[in-house]
Amino acid sequence: MRVALICTDKPGALQIRMDTRTAHLAYIEQTGVVEMAGPFLGTDGAMTGSLIVLSVDSLKAAQGWAAGDPYALAGLFADVSIREWKKVIG
Repeated sequence: MRVALICTDKPGALQIRMDTRTAHLAYIEQTGVVEMAGPFLGTDGAMTGSLIVLSVDSLKAAQGWAAGDPYALAGLFADVSIREWKKVIG
């Protein structure tokens, strides 16, 4: 199943994101379940959140992945929505 993680950064947390980015990208590489991912951008072009699409067996697996993400462990996100997603185009 595909699951979308829609994550919003805490206000003023860009430095947390930058400090943790290498570990986050390594986690994506190591876990092998991310189909696509990228940051949301504010009007100034700065990263303000993340959209991550996982290919996992269950919502529980997606929740576990999200909990282990270095961004989450560093306290970057104000909120995270985890929802099953169906690919239609692309």
